[in-house]
Amino acid sequence: MLPVGGRLIRYDSIAVNTIVANPKGEVSSCDIPFSEDLSHFNKDYLRMTRQVAETCENHDLTDSMVIGTSALAQYDIDGAVGMYSGIFNNPFMIWGAYRCRWFKTTLMVSFQFHHTQMDGAHAARFIDLLQKEKKSWMKVWFIL
Repeated sequence: MLPVGGRLIRYDSIAVNTIVANPKGEVSSCDIPFSEDLSHFNKDYLRMTRQVAETCENHDLTDSMVIGTSALAQYDIDGAVGMYSGIFNNPFMIWGAYRCRWFKTTLMVSFQFHHTQMDGAHAARFIDLLQKEKKSWMKVWFIL
């Protein structure tokens, strides 16, 4: 559910938004339909972000509840705050570059959501699941 114009709207589908650099030196917005099949989602992600980058045209899914993301991999950030302006009420997750120091690699993540969408316990569970997923990626990375 998402607060829109003073009402809570229930969406039948969700999508993930990403920002795409384009050849004009600007950015375009790309909404990718969510799929529980990570391989399918990855194919859609690669195809759609390539198309948006080439055409410099946004791809917006207005009939889906969109979760905003922003990967600022070329920047060293600690987080982002105050993303809610009355226009954007959807959840946001923002991250920057990995930090490698000694024997520890960290990735700072900023996660914001509207309290009508979830409680703090739900957000903590999401972050915990994200942390567990990251640990499984790291095991694969070290094996390779």
